[in-house]
Amino acid sequence: MIQMTHVFKTYPKQITALSDVTLGISPGEFTFIVGPNSSGKTTLLRILYGAERPTSGEVIVNGLNITQQGFSKVFQLRRGMGIVFQNAKLLQDRTVSDNIALALEATGQFRKEVKKKVAEVLAQVGLQEKEKESILALSAGEQQRVVIARALVNDPCLFIVDEPTGNLDDQMTSDVMQIFISLNLKGKTVVFATHDGDLAQRYSYRAIHLLAGRMIDGEKVDQVRTGA
Repeated sequence: MIQMTHVFKTYPKQITALSDVTLGISPGEFTFIVGPNSSGKTTLLRILYGAERPTSGEVIVNGLNITQQGFSKVFQLRRGMGIVFQNAKLLQDRTVSDNIALALEATGQFRKEVKKKVAEVLAQVGLQEKEKESILALSAGEQQRVVIARALVNDPCLFIVDEPTGNLDDQMTSDVMQIFISLNLKGKTVVFATHDGDLAQRYSYRAIHLLAGRMIDGEKVDQVRTGA
């Protein structure tokens, strides 16, 4: 699903965000990207969905070499991804269902089909009773679930997730994690960035650790924990 080979990303004034990152993520894999703030996690994800170009190296996502493609090809690839940010980026003056429907309306789908799909994803994230609520009436955890529902609605095969639990309490964090675990059990690939090493340790998924833009390991979390 994802192959990054000797990827570097350097910003002006010689600020290095990623340094010689090589990794592969298989279809259907759940992978944590773990590291403190400014470790390169968000830059890595932004490269995967085409918002940034690497300074050098090769990036292949779902068979497409995105380092060699123009915007139109990368945009088409992005439509097959579910992208979730920590900051909700929801339209505050619209309802829950309106925020989700926009992702479908942008692709020209019929209103009846849009309504059906919105109802389905709201049920998946446990917000079926909130479809007509204003975004401003929701808790932080509920807003994050709306963001996840919006990412779900086009049925992507790959989820790129950046710190979705950073502002949530333990119960809300657990609820969000269960959504992504359920998606992964259905065969979806999940790349989940977090600064919370303890969160990654709770689940037996592969964890790729970044520090100052360098990949320091990528073992299974349960293998690291047990020494297996």
